[in-house]
Amino acid sequence: MPSADPALGLWKRLAFEVTHAATSMLLALLSLQGLYRFGRTFGTLEWTINYKRRRRFAAALRRVFGDDLRSADRRRWTREHFMHTRCDKLFYLIFDRIARARVEELLTVENEQLLQDAVAQGRGVYVAMAHHGALHVVALLMVLRGYKIVGVRDRQEGALRRFVQHRLDVRYPELGRMRVLFADSFPREIYRSFDDGYVVCSAMDVSRVRHATQKTEEVTIFGEQRAFLSGPLRIAFRRAAPALQAFVIPEPGFHYRVQILELLPDPSAVADEDSAVAQTMQQYARNVETFVRALPSLLTRA
Repeated sequence: MPSADPALGLWKRLAFEVTHAATSMLLALLSLQGLYRFGRTFGTLEWTINYKRRRRFAAALRRVFGDDLRSADRRRWTREHFMHTRCDKLFYLIFDRIARARVEELLTVENEQLLQDAVAQGRGVYVAMAHHGALHVVALLMVLRGYKIVGVRDRQEGALRRFVQHRLDVRYPELGRMRVLFADSFPREIYRSFDDGYVVCSAMDVSRVRHATQKTEEVTIFGEQRAFLSGPLRIAFRRAAPALQAFVIPEPGFHYRVQILELLPDPSAVADEDSAVAQTMQQYARNVETFVRALPSLLTRA
C-alpha cells in the first residue's frame, strides 16, 4: 500500500481508502465491463434522486438550446450526463487496479497524426481543451501512451484527485513525467514546458477568471460574450509552437476517445499576435459550440 498523503487528513484518507477497497472488490467480482454497467446503473439512481443537480444541468442545457429544447431530449441527455460522470469517477478511482495492457486498449486518439507531427517539430505543442469530458482521465492515458504532458489545473483541486494521484505515483512511476501547473503559475513555467518539448494542455473556457494577471480574450459562444483564458495560447505563438484543439468523448466500457482538431495557423506566418489570438479563440469557441450541441450530455458548464 502506498504511504499516506499527509495533505488529505486522516478521516478523508480513511474514507477514500474504504471506497477504493470497495470499488476494487466490485472490479474483481464484476470485471471492468461489469463495473461499467454498475456505474451506469448507479448514475441512473443519482439522476432519479438528485433533483437539484438535474435542475442545474437543465439550466445549462437551456443556455445552449434555448426554449426549443424538448422535454424528452432534456431528460435523456441529463440521465446520460449523470451516467457519464459516475463512470468517469469510478474509472479514475480504480485506475491503479487495471492491468497495464488493458489500460492501453482503452484510449483511441482520432487524428493522432496531427499531434505526432506537431510533437516532431520539437517546439512543444499547445492543446486547447474544454471543460467537457473527463480531462484528468485522458491525461493519464496519454502519458501512458508515451506523451510528455503538462496539465494546467486549479490550485484548489479536490481531495479525491490528490488521493488518486498519490496512488498512481506508486503504481505507474512513468506518470512522474507529467508536469502539473496551476492556473495561477508564473508564465515562465509554461515557456519552459514548451522549450522542453512538452504537450501543454489547458481548458480555455473558464467560468470565471480567478486572477487579475491572467490574460483573457472576449469570444461569442452560445449567443453570449465570455472571457476565455488566452495566456497559454499567446505563449505558444511566441514560442512558435503548434496549437491544436481536442475534445474528450467517453465510450462504452470505460473507453475514451480524444478527437484532435487543427487550431492555429503556422505561428511563423503570424504578423499580429493580438489579431491572430482573437481569430483563433473565436474559432475555438465555434468548435466548442459544435461539440456540445452534438453531445449535450457532456456539457459541464455553458
